[in-house]
Amino acid sequence: MAQGQNASDFKPIIIGGPCTAESYGIMDEVAAAIAELAQTLGFTYFFKASFDKANRSSFSSYRGPGMETALGWLHDIKTKYKVQILTDIHETHQVKTVAEVADVLQIPAFLCRQTDLLIAALETGKIVNVKKGQFLSPSAAFNIVEKAWESGLAKANDEKLWLTERGVSFGYGTLVVDMTGLKIMAESKAPLIFDITHSTQLPAMGGDSGKVSGARREFAPLLARSAAASGYLRGFFLEIHPDPRVAKSDALAQLSIPQAHALLKQVVPLWKQAREFAQIDAIFH
Repeated sequence: MAQGQNASDFKPIIIGGPCTAESYGIMDEVAAAIAELAQTLGFTYFFKASFDKANRSSFSSYRGPGMETALGWLHDIKTKYKVQILTDIHETHQVKTVAEVADVLQIPAFLCRQTDLLIAALETGKIVNVKKGQFLSPSAAFNIVEKAWESGLAKANDEKLWLTERGVSFGYGTLVVDMTGLKIMAESKAPLIFDITHSTQLPAMGGDSGKVSGARREFAPLLARSAAASGYLRGFFLEIHPDPRVAKSDALAQLSIPQAHALLKQVVPLWKQAREFAQIDAIFH
């Protein structure tokens, strides 16, 4: 929240959509449902789908339709529903082309320390969302933010650089979310997003010798409500599919449209109530 703003001055950010741009029909169904809910609940909606899942565990895993096709679909979704668009970038040569359509360029967790990719994304003038790597502590995420500030392409509280928490590796097979880490990361002065669905992943426990990520989707409400109640979030990220059972990626983590509706109806009001908590916490310092 920028200095001088009140909690009521802006809406929570919700980033939501299918993991991969599997088809225009799937994207359209999700966008229609969540865009309508955004009007009802009062949140700023960013539609999300990836044109390429370049960090899949297996060579044979579905990666997406490719950049040209997916960007065309994303442009149509943006125009039809008057929503903003977020999608991943993986290499610097993709940045300018993707920025012609996307309002937010997302740097995946495994690439969060790639300086050239971060700077190229910031140079477009678009918002950049960096997923904190599963291998980083909350305080180590400050290095990502400091790179952006030192480049002169973003500054504290200007909402040009977002930082997203998506859990940290615990042993070989699971992720945990350190709720105290939310406060630490928020002190970086970069708006903080909580990734609800990826935080439920069990990266090495999806079967098939770890070639597919597992997940425990049933923990999504618990994690989302806990994070929302912290008072440190700018918004939420969640992957949504009309039928997660047949999704071509993250099938065990994605939420159905009814599940996403039910969860957002809980966490958006809670987010609004919790915004004052960070100010209250200041008396403990």
